[in-house]
Amino acid sequence: MDYAAAKSSMCRQCGQHYIPAAVPKQASKSRFLPALTEPVALVEDASSTLRRKFEGMWARERSTVIECFECKAKQEISSAASSTICPACSRHIDLKDYKVATSFSRIIRTHGEVHITAKGDLSSTTVVCRSATIEGKLRGGLHCAETATIDMTGKIPGQLVASHVVVERRAVVQFFRTVRVKTIEIRGKMTGEIIADGVVVIHKTGSLDGDVTARAISVEKGGMFSGQLVIGQQKLTQGELIPATPPVKAPEAELTLGLSQPIVA
Repeated sequence: MDYAAAKSSMCRQCGQHYIPAAVPKQASKSRFLPALTEPVALVEDASSTLRRKFEGMWARERSTVIECFECKAKQEISSAASSTICPACSRHIDLKDYKVATSFSRIIRTHGEVHITAKGDLSSTTVVCRSATIEGKLRGGLHCAETATIDMTGKIPGQLVASHVVVERRAVVQFFRTVRVKTIEIRGKMTGEIIADGVVVIHKTGSLDGDVTARAISVEKGGMFSGQLVIGQQKLTQGELIPATPPVKAPEAELTLGLSQPIVA
């Protein structure tokens, strides 16, 4: 049922747009609006057709795929939605963005963004989000499925786990706990231990003081790195990293003190 004077409407079942005047009616309840006996043919010009194509493209671009926190089932939702229900386990899924401007200690699990402002103090033990921007205090645990951006000066006693971390150019940050990431980019100054499944990139304006365990590291000209470096997979043993070779006994006159393994340039 729609308003009789409505110029356009949208189907509640499939979401398609239509004009109510074009739909044939069996009988009219108003004496001012006689019933239509034949459907009205709709003629769309080229501009309206092109506009509908762009609207369809825009709608597809604004959709995203999320994963249930409980059963890990995936579904496609509109980016404008603030919440949804998992079709597999019927659990509620939060999609809202959160802005922390004061002291905050509640648990957050959302597929939106968490923004800790300069006056914010996040002390929640568990915060799960899609992405995060850290400008204030982080004393709890933060887990980001995508990117965590750090733009602050100070110490971070909390735990940070993210797929990708960006330390901005103006940031001067010190981590008390190990930062676990897939990849990290350092444009400012950072102190702390990093365990990365991928690459650690130190840009020309960045500096890192701390131990790094990663698959690879890239230091641009002008960037600085100070600390111990372990390159390779974390669970590999020494025998897997360096293939076993039979020892070669050198003459006694040529024995010198030096490294136990040769350095290959």
